[in-house]
Amino acid sequence: MRADKEKVSRLLRTARGQIDGILRMIDEDAYCMDISNQVMAAQSVLGRANREIISAHLEGCVLDAIENGTGEEKMKEIMGIIDKLSK
Repeated sequence: MRADKEKVSRLLRTARGQIDGILRMIDEDAYCMDISNQVMAAQSVLGRANREIISAHLEGCVLDAIENGTGEEKMKEIMGIIDKLSK
């Protein structure tokens, strides 16, 4: 992985902490909208981690493949990720 591992790890640890907090909120019968807001916050952090990973992939793996004339498969991978993100 070419992404900034420390940054991605920090974001994922943050998301894990948020999810642990959400589970506690559920156990404590917290207000539904408060739980929903925390779920959206965790999704946002996971999205930022994913963007970091995809960006590094584009700037590294995909660019290298294009420069070496083997970019078609990498472009298909990226299109697959874009399809998943757009659902």
